[in-house]
Amino acid sequence: MKTTRREFIRTSTMAMAGAVLLAKAGCSSGRNRNIVTAAQLYCVRDDMRQDPLGSITKIAEMGYTHVEHANYVDHKFYGYSPSEFRSILDDLGLRMPSGHTVFGPNHWDGQAGDFSDDWKKLVENAAYVGQEYVVSPWMDPRMYATYDEYMKNMEVFNKCGELCQRHGMRFGYHNHDFEFTETLRGETIFDLMMKNTDADKVVLQLDTGNMYVAGARAVDVLSRYPGRYDNIHVKDMIRRDDDRYESTILGKGLVGVREATDLARDTGTTLFVIEQEAYQGRTPMDCMEENLAIMKSWGYA
Repeated sequence: MKTTRREFIRTSTMAMAGAVLLAKAGCSSGRNRNIVTAAQLYCVRDDMRQDPLGSITKIAEMGYTHVEHANYVDHKFYGYSPSEFRSILDDLGLRMPSGHTVFGPNHWDGQAGDFSDDWKKLVENAAYVGQEYVVSPWMDPRMYATYDEYMKNMEVFNKCGELCQRHGMRFGYHNHDFEFTETLRGETIFDLMMKNTDADKVVLQLDTGNMYVAGARAVDVLSRYPGRYDNIHVKDMIRRDDDRYESTILGKGLVGVREATDLARDTGTTLFVIEQEAYQGRTPMDCMEENLAIMKSWGYA
């Protein structure tokens, strides 16, 4: 059976167009990837402090299936041992793919070239409770006091990624605003971090709200570094009467958070962590329930 050149070109073009459309459909809809929406438990921090079991139970009853912790002290999660907290999560049908624990200068011994026992134990416990990411939500100013010191710490970040990899996880860093305003040799420390950490070892957990305060826009940063954000914080911001900013219900602020969230999804993000830290007279629990409903209305479950 002979095929003419014209028929071959027409058939090939149609096949290529179909493949592109299918790829776009799969990417934009997220149906072919495991898209997860989680609650950052810092949003209900006072509730968690007073009644951690009752509070996390309420989060599960709202319909959340995943959470991110923000309290690991003395090798315990919200006062519970790793085995106790894992049992609580299991009983509630929750998973905890990510958690916040600050990585500081005390966690790395430069002379020994090794991590402290405390940090090693933290990583082991994170893996035990089912985390996929160990995220540091802050950076001590001493770590970026000079360019050379910062470069050393970026290498330590890579080593931390290697340590997490050995436990089936990845190391992550969560931004605030200073990463986009502080500069070293003419570059922001955020850009230097992106250029000097390995993508397979270090995840950048972009916080869409925190960066807005510094004048940085999530859609711009996501476009500059596509594929670096497996895990982001979905946060919206409003301007207060004193010209400062605070977080608010998703979609009610200035960030353009849905556009940013959709772009993140289309460029590889799979874990979307809701965070709201100010509530404009409402209860934190009510805000988290509404935020989940909004995410679901946008196509995120």
